Amino acid sequence: MSLILSASVVRVRDGLPLSASTDYEQSAGVQECRKYFKTLAKKLAQLPDRCTLKAGKYNINFISSLGVSYMMLSTENYPSVLSFCFLDELQKEFITTYNMMKTNTTVRPYCFIEFDNFIQRTKQRYNNPRSLSTKINLADMQTEIRLRPPYQISLSELGSPNGLPHISLKEYKAPHQRLEPVTLSGIVSSVLSLLCGALNLIRGFHATESLLQNGGEDFSYVIAFFLGTAACLYQCYLFVYCTGWRNIKSFLTFGLICLCNMYLYELRNLWQIFFHVTVGAFSTLQIRLRQPQGKSPDYNV
Repeated sequence: MSLILSASVVRVRDGLPLSASTDYEQSAGVQECRKYFKTLAKKLAQLPDRCTLKAGKYNINFISSLGVSYMMLSTENYPSVLSFCFLDELQKEFITTYNMMKTNTTVRPYCFIEFDNFIQRTKQRYNNPRSLSTKINLADMQTEIRLRPPYQISLSELGSPNGLPHISLKEYKAPHQRLEPVTLSGIVSSVLSLLCGALNLIRGFHATESLLQNGGEDFSYVIAFFLGTAACLYQCYLFVYCTGWRNIKSFLTFGLICLCNMYLYELRNLWQIFFHVTVGAFSTLQIRLRQPQGKSPDYNV
Protein backbone atom coordinates (compact mmCIF):
# COMPACT_ATOMS: atom_id res chain seq x y z
CA MET A 1 0.00 0.00 0.00
CA SER A 2 1.41 3.41 -0.98
CA LEU A 3 1.30 5.94 1.85
CA ILE A 4 2.88 9.08 3.22
CA LEU A 5 4.14 8.03 6.64
CA SER A 6 5.50 11.23 8.16
CA ALA A 7 6.66 14.75 7.42
CA SER A 8 8.72 17.44 9.10
CA VAL A 9 9.79 21.06 8.67
CA VAL A 10 13.46 21.77 9.31
CA ARG A 11 15.64 24.88 9.22
CA VAL A 12 18.27 24.51 6.51
CA ARG A 13 21.05 26.43 8.25
CA ASP A 14 21.49 24.13 11.23
CA GLY A 15 18.92 21.33 10.89
CA LEU A 16 16.75 22.64 13.75
CA PRO A 17 13.36 20.88 13.62
CA LEU A 18 10.55 23.46 13.46
CA SER A 19 7.56 21.13 13.22
CA ALA A 20 6.78 17.48 12.54
CA SER A 21 3.87 15.12 12.17
CA THR A 22 2.93 12.61 14.85
CA ASP A 23 4.28 9.21 13.78
CA TYR A 24 2.41 6.01 14.47
CA GLU A 25 4.47 3.63 12.35
CA GLN A 26 7.16 1.98 14.50
CA SER A 27 8.63 -0.67 12.21
CA ALA A 28 12.39 -1.22 12.07
CA GLY A 29 12.58 0.20 8.54
CA VAL A 30 10.82 3.41 9.54
CA GLN A 31 13.07 3.80 12.60
CA GLU A 32 16.10 3.43 10.35
CA CYS A 33 14.73 6.10 7.97
CA ARG A 34 14.25 8.50 10.88
CA LYS A 35 18.00 8.26 11.45
CA TYR A 36 18.52 9.20 7.81
CA PHE A 37 16.15 12.13 8.40
CA LYS A 38 18.45 13.42 11.13
CA THR A 39 21.55 12.94 8.99
CA LEU A 40 20.00 14.78 6.06
CA ALA A 41 18.76 17.60 8.29
CA LYS A 42 22.32 18.38 9.35
CA LYS A 43 23.52 18.49 5.73
CA LEU A 44 20.67 20.40 4.05
CA ALA A 45 22.83 23.45 3.39
CA GLN A 46 25.12 21.27 1.22
CA LEU A 47 22.31 19.70 -0.80
CA PRO A 48 20.26 20.91 -3.81
CA ASP A 49 16.82 22.34 -3.15
CA ARG A 50 14.99 19.21 -4.31
CA CYS A 51 16.21 15.69 -3.48
CA THR A 52 15.11 12.08 -3.15
CA LEU A 53 16.70 9.34 -1.07
CA LYS A 54 15.63 5.75 -1.72
CA ALA A 55 16.11 3.69 1.42
CA GLY A 56 14.90 0.13 0.88
CA LYS A 57 11.12 0.04 0.95
CA TYR A 58 10.88 3.76 1.72
CA ASN A 59 11.58 7.08 0.01
CA ILE A 60 12.60 10.35 1.61
CA ASN A 61 11.79 13.44 -0.44
CA PHE A 62 12.40 17.06 0.45
CA ILE A 63 12.40 20.57 -0.98
CA SER A 64 14.07 23.68 0.43
CA SER A 65 13.18 27.34 0.08
CA LEU A 66 13.83 30.56 2.03
CA GLY A 67 16.04 28.74 4.52
CA VAL A 68 13.42 26.10 5.41
CA SER A 69 13.25 22.49 4.23
CA TYR A 70 10.10 20.35 4.00
CA MET A 71 10.79 16.63 4.33
CA MET A 72 8.59 13.57 4.02
CA LEU A 73 8.84 9.80 4.35
CA SER A 74 6.70 7.56 2.16
CA THR A 75 6.56 4.00 0.98
CA GLU A 76 8.66 3.26 -2.11
CA ASN A 77 5.66 2.91 -4.44
CA TYR A 78 4.12 6.28 -3.52
CA PRO A 79 4.05 8.42 -6.72
CA SER A 80 6.86 10.98 -6.90
CA VAL A 81 4.58 13.64 -8.38
CA LEU A 82 2.20 13.36 -5.43
CA SER A 83 5.11 13.52 -3.01
CA PHE A 84 6.31 16.85 -4.34
CA CYS A 85 2.76 18.20 -4.59
CA PHE A 86 2.38 17.34 -0.91
CA LEU A 87 5.63 19.11 -0.02
CA ASP A 88 4.63 22.08 -2.14
CA GLU A 89 1.39 22.44 -0.16
CA LEU A 90 3.29 22.31 3.13
CA GLN A 91 5.70 24.97 1.88
CA LYS A 92 2.96 27.35 0.73
CA GLU A 93 1.00 27.02 3.97
CA PHE A 94 4.06 27.41 6.19
CA ILE A 95 5.27 30.53 4.34
CA THR A 96 1.77 32.03 4.47
CA THR A 97 1.25 31.26 8.16
CA TYR A 98 4.59 32.09 9.75
CA ASN A 99 6.98 35.00 9.68
CA MET A 100 10.20 33.88 8.02
CA MET A 101 12.18 36.18 10.31
CA LYS A 102 10.99 34.17 13.30
CA THR A 103 11.97 30.87 11.69
CA ASN A 104 15.49 32.24 11.18
CA THR A 105 15.91 33.45 14.77
CA THR A 106 14.16 30.81 16.87
CA VAL A 107 16.40 28.61 19.02
CA ARG A 108 13.79 26.24 20.47
CA PRO A 109 13.12 22.96 18.62
CA TYR A 110 9.57 22.38 17.40
CA CYS A 111 8.69 26.03 17.93
CA PHE A 112 5.88 25.67 15.37
CA ILE A 113 4.57 22.28 16.50
CA GLU A 114 0.97 23.46 15.95
CA PHE A 115 1.69 23.21 12.22
CA ASP A 116 1.35 19.46 12.79
CA ASN A 117 -2.42 19.91 12.49
CA PHE A 118 -2.08 21.07 8.90
CA ILE A 119 0.47 18.33 8.14
CA GLN A 120 -1.88 15.65 9.41
CA ARG A 121 -4.88 16.96 7.45
CA THR A 122 -2.85 17.24 4.26
CA LYS A 123 -1.31 13.81 4.78
CA GLN A 124 -4.78 12.28 5.11
CA ARG A 125 -5.88 13.90 1.85
CA TYR A 126 -2.82 12.67 -0.03
CA ASN A 127 -3.24 9.17 1.36
CA ASN A 128 -6.74 9.18 -0.14
CA PRO A 129 -6.19 9.95 -3.86
CA ARG A 130 -9.92 10.31 -4.56
CA SER A 131 -9.96 13.56 -2.57
CA LEU A 132 -7.18 15.09 -4.67
CA SER A 133 -8.72 15.14 -8.13
CA THR A 134 -9.96 18.73 -7.95
CA LYS A 135 -7.46 20.19 -5.49
CA ILE A 136 -4.05 19.85 -7.19
CA ASN A 137 -2.76 20.14 -10.72
CA LEU A 138 -0.75 17.02 -11.39
CA ALA A 139 0.11 18.04 -14.95
CA ASP A 140 2.03 21.14 -13.78
CA MET A 141 4.03 19.16 -11.23
CA GLN A 142 4.75 16.36 -13.72
CA THR A 143 6.14 18.96 -16.13
CA GLU A 144 8.21 20.55 -13.37
CA ILE A 145 9.70 17.22 -12.30
CA ARG A 146 10.44 16.25 -15.89
CA LEU A 147 12.24 19.53 -16.59
CA ARG A 148 14.00 19.70 -13.24
CA PRO A 149 14.09 16.22 -11.67
CA PRO A 150 15.11 15.84 -8.02
CA TYR A 151 18.71 15.00 -7.22
CA GLN A 152 18.98 11.31 -6.30
CA ILE A 153 20.97 10.79 -3.10
CA SER A 154 22.36 7.28 -2.74
CA LEU A 155 22.83 5.50 0.56
CA SER A 156 26.54 5.19 -0.19
CA GLU A 157 26.78 8.98 -0.46
CA LEU A 158 24.88 9.43 2.75
CA GLY A 159 26.87 6.89 4.74
CA SER A 160 25.83 5.08 7.90
CA PRO A 161 22.93 6.67 9.77
CA ASN A 162 24.41 5.54 13.05
CA GLY A 163 27.86 7.04 12.69
CA LEU A 164 26.61 10.21 11.04
CA PRO A 165 29.69 10.54 8.83
CA HIS A 166 30.49 13.42 6.54
CA ILE A 167 28.48 13.37 3.32
CA SER A 168 30.79 13.54 0.34
CA LEU A 169 28.29 14.34 -2.39
CA LYS A 170 29.25 14.23 -6.02
CA GLU A 171 29.21 17.61 -7.65
CA TYR A 172 25.60 18.35 -8.39
CA LYS A 173 24.89 19.25 -12.00
CA ALA A 174 21.47 20.71 -12.59
CA PRO A 175 19.72 19.28 -15.61
CA HIS A 176 19.78 21.47 -18.70
CA GLN A 177 16.80 23.78 -18.90
CA ARG A 178 15.24 24.89 -22.15
CA LEU A 179 14.49 28.56 -22.64
CA GLU A 180 11.17 29.95 -23.74
CA PRO A 181 10.51 30.11 -27.51
CA VAL A 182 12.36 32.82 -29.40
CA THR A 183 10.32 35.94 -30.20
CA LEU A 184 10.71 38.27 -33.16
CA SER A 185 12.18 40.96 -30.93
CA GLY A 186 14.69 38.43 -29.64
CA ILE A 187 15.78 37.55 -33.17
CA VAL A 188 16.15 41.25 -33.99
CA SER A 189 18.26 41.84 -30.89
CA SER A 190 20.56 38.93 -31.78
CA VAL A 191 20.99 40.14 -35.36
CA LEU A 192 21.77 43.67 -34.18
CA SER A 193 24.24 42.33 -31.59
CA LEU A 194 26.01 40.34 -34.29
CA LEU A 195 26.09 43.45 -36.47
CA CYS A 196 27.64 45.51 -33.66
CA GLY A 197 30.15 42.74 -33.02
CA ALA A 198 31.07 42.66 -36.71
CA LEU A 199 31.49 46.45 -36.81
CA ASN A 200 33.73 46.34 -33.74
CA LEU A 201 35.75 43.51 -35.24
CA ILE A 202 36.30 45.33 -38.52
CA ARG A 203 37.32 48.52 -36.74
CA GLY A 204 39.60 46.48 -34.51
CA PHE A 205 41.41 44.96 -37.50
CA HIS A 206 41.74 48.38 -39.13
CA ALA A 207 43.14 49.82 -35.90
CA THR A 208 45.59 46.92 -35.65
CA GLU A 209 46.69 47.41 -39.25
CA SER A 210 47.18 51.14 -38.71
CA LEU A 211 49.14 50.48 -35.53
CA LEU A 212 51.47 48.00 -37.25
CA GLN A 213 52.07 50.20 -40.28
CA ASN A 214 52.64 53.65 -38.85
CA GLY A 215 51.70 53.61 -35.19
CA GLY A 216 48.71 55.79 -35.91
CA GLU A 217 46.46 54.14 -33.35
CA ASP A 218 46.71 53.67 -29.63
CA PHE A 219 46.90 49.95 -28.77
CA SER A 220 44.25 50.47 -26.08
CA TYR A 221 41.76 51.35 -28.85
CA VAL A 222 42.46 47.97 -30.44
CA ILE A 223 41.69 46.26 -27.12
CA ALA A 224 38.49 48.28 -26.73
CA PHE A 225 37.25 47.27 -30.18
CA PHE A 226 37.94 43.57 -29.59
CA LEU A 227 36.38 43.68 -26.09
CA GLY A 228 33.29 45.23 -27.66
CA THR A 229 33.19 42.39 -30.17
CA ALA A 230 33.47 39.77 -27.42
CA ALA A 231 30.74 41.47 -25.37
CA CYS A 232 28.30 41.51 -28.31
CA LEU A 233 28.92 37.86 -29.10
CA TYR A 234 28.56 36.90 -25.45
CA GLN A 235 25.18 38.63 -25.33
CA CYS A 236 24.08 36.42 -28.23
CA TYR A 237 25.32 33.38 -26.30
CA LEU A 238 23.40 34.38 -23.17
CA PHE A 239 20.25 34.86 -25.23
CA VAL A 240 20.50 31.38 -26.77
CA TYR A 241 21.69 29.29 -23.78
CA CYS A 242 20.54 28.94 -20.18
CA THR A 243 23.47 29.43 -17.82
CA GLY A 244 23.97 30.20 -14.16
CA TRP A 245 23.71 33.86 -13.10
CA ARG A 246 22.44 34.60 -16.59
CA ASN A 247 20.79 37.94 -15.82
CA ILE A 248 23.75 39.24 -13.83
CA LYS A 249 26.13 38.25 -16.63
CA SER A 250 23.98 40.11 -19.15
CA PHE A 251 24.06 43.31 -17.08
CA LEU A 252 27.83 43.05 -16.63
CA THR A 253 28.24 42.49 -20.37
CA PHE A 254 26.11 45.57 -21.10
CA GLY A 255 28.28 47.54 -18.68
CA LEU A 256 31.37 46.44 -20.62
CA ILE A 257 29.76 47.60 -23.88
CA CYS A 258 29.08 51.01 -22.35
CA LEU A 259 32.65 51.33 -21.06
CA CYS A 260 34.15 50.37 -24.43
CA ASN A 261 32.05 52.94 -26.25
CA MET A 262 32.87 55.63 -23.71
CA TYR A 263 36.55 54.95 -24.29
CA LEU A 264 36.12 55.07 -28.07
CA TYR A 265 34.27 58.41 -28.10
CA GLU A 266 37.17 60.04 -29.99
CA LEU A 267 36.85 57.51 -32.84
CA ARG A 268 33.05 57.42 -33.03
CA ASN A 269 30.42 60.10 -33.34
CA LEU A 270 27.49 60.36 -30.93
CA TRP A 271 25.10 58.50 -33.23
CA GLN A 272 27.43 55.51 -33.50
CA ILE A 273 27.88 55.39 -29.73
CA PHE A 274 24.12 55.73 -29.24
CA PHE A 275 23.48 52.86 -31.69
CA HIS A 276 25.92 50.46 -29.97
CA VAL A 277 24.67 51.28 -26.45
CA THR A 278 21.01 51.04 -27.48
CA VAL A 279 21.55 47.64 -29.12
CA GLY A 280 23.36 46.45 -25.98
CA ALA A 281 20.48 47.61 -23.77
CA PHE A 282 17.90 46.01 -26.08
CA SER A 283 19.78 42.69 -26.07
CA THR A 284 20.06 42.79 -22.27
CA LEU A 285 16.30 43.29 -22.03
CA GLN A 286 15.62 40.35 -24.34
CA ILE A 287 17.93 38.11 -22.28
CA ARG A 288 16.04 39.16 -19.16
CA LEU A 289 12.66 38.46 -20.74
CA ARG A 290 13.54 35.03 -22.13
CA GLN A 291 13.37 32.82 -19.06
CA PRO A 292 13.74 29.02 -18.69
CA GLN A 293 10.67 26.97 -19.53
CA GLY A 294 8.79 25.34 -16.71
CA LYS A 295 10.62 27.17 -13.95
CA SER A 296 8.22 27.07 -11.05
CA PRO A 297 8.31 29.87 -8.47
CA ASP A 298 6.88 27.50 -5.90
CA TYR A 299 10.34 26.16 -5.10
CA ASN A 300 12.21 29.46 -5.19
CA VAL A 301 9.88 31.97 -3.67
